Amino acid sequence: MLLLVGLGNPGPQYAFNRHNIGFMAVDAIVHRHSFSPWRSRFQGMTADGTLGGEKVVALKPMTYMNESGRSVGEAMRFFKLEPRDVVVIHDELDLPAGKLRIKTGGGAGGHNGIRSIIQHIGEDFRRVRIGIGHPGSKDRVLSAVLGDFSKAEMKWVEPLLDVIVAEAPLLGEGRFNSFANRVHLALNPEPEKPEPKQKPQDGTKKNGDE
Repeated sequence: MLLLVGLGNPGPQYAFNRHNIGFMAVDAIVHRHSFSPWRSRFQGMTADGTLGGEKVVALKPMTYMNESGRSVGEAMRFFKLEPRDVVVIHDELDLPAGKLRIKTGGGAGGHNGIRSIIQHIGEDFRRVRIGIGHPGSKDRVLSAVLGDFSKAEMKWVEPLLDVIVAEAPLLGEGRFNSFANRVHLALNPEPEKPEPKQKPQDGTKKNGDE
């Protein structure tokens, strides 16, 4: 079983914040993969479904970002899971906008939601980090993460969410590196190689020519 957690802040005023891309991703997965309706439990909202043949509980903590660990810890204990069974999708300032990376363990990197989860369950859970780009200076971070995605940014947000949804079954299968690679290739297709140029025919016959 997999506990799939999206991080964000509850309430319509935060719905399209950069900090809420974890909520946005999990909402899209739940909708497109026909999970159950959302219901309130574990100080959050949960929906049940399957990905890649594996049972999945999707969780959106309703504790506000800085206390996300309370909800995640409660759900993990209820289902008797280990940290390795937890996958957290969240925004990442230190990645360029639209980039996705997966890592297991490590520190919070300044992300208060991740810091709270570490406090409650330890470091050894998987993180799906979605780059939102750094605003350039520390004093602009708060307004950037709590600001809405612009129309220009939505041009990469929507395709990224579509690919995350399409490849989500790989998360259920435990193929995390394949998931990250598929997302990268879908958004950054390799250019087609040009066909080799044909050497011009000079009209003369060589041995063996008909």
